[in-house]
Amino acid sequence: MDNTTPRIIIAVDGYSSSGKSTMARALAARLGYRYIDSGAMYRAVTLYALEHGFIAAVGTVDTAALIAALPEIKIDFIPTSSGVQHTLLNGRDVEEEIRDLPVSENVSTIAAIPEIRHALVKMQQAFGKSRGIVMDGRDIGTTVFPEAELKIFVNAPAETRARRRLAEMTAAGLKVTYEEILDNIRHRDHIDETRSESPLRRASDAIDLDNSNMTHQQQDLWLMEQVNQTLEKIKEGGHAQG
Repeated sequence: MDNTTPRIIIAVDGYSSSGKSTMARALAARLGYRYIDSGAMYRAVTLYALEHGFIAAVGTVDTAALIAALPEIKIDFIPTSSGVQHTLLNGRDVEEEIRDLPVSENVSTIAAIPEIRHALVKMQQAFGKSRGIVMDGRDIGTTVFPEAELKIFVNAPAETRARRRLAEMTAAGLKVTYEEILDNIRHRDHIDETRSESPLRRASDAIDLDNSNMTHQQQDLWLMEQVNQTLEKIKEGGHAQG
């Protein structure tokens, strides 16, 4: 993209394990934009809570202690030599740890705490001040960047998402079962949809994407079509969405 092309904010929302992070990361790389994985931020807070004993074995959270610790939690992202972005928690690379099942089992509970969401939304909005970003999550197009020029809502059946997640975790050497992952995904969907603070919703001006039967290449081509159409509307002086 040349210097005359406007830099926009692209919000990619959807259910857990729908492939939105993979496609958002690839899209950002193709556009020369910064990619922000908002889900990784909630996972980093969850990891911090686990490591500091704020989550009991039965899953209950010491909410007051975690909220009090928020000023001590610093989250950032850093590109690796391979070009893949890793998540930093207080300067420590935690990219692998935040993908483990204990974090996955607790992240939706942590993400439902209003004070946690308020703090991370502020961080996410700060990342977007310079524009030219692709951010994925659950409430990017509805809460974090309701003014985003392009909003995508990604979905796929829970069973499809569970198979994808199983393949990823197996490839990483983790021993989990399909049933465990499917139960976890359904549980997370329920929490994400029913929480009182910024529940998972499709923004009214979002473009739907069911990627159940799409290859990565087909997804990338489809996304670039949406980006080009949005940029064309902006250049013509019209509205990107709506």
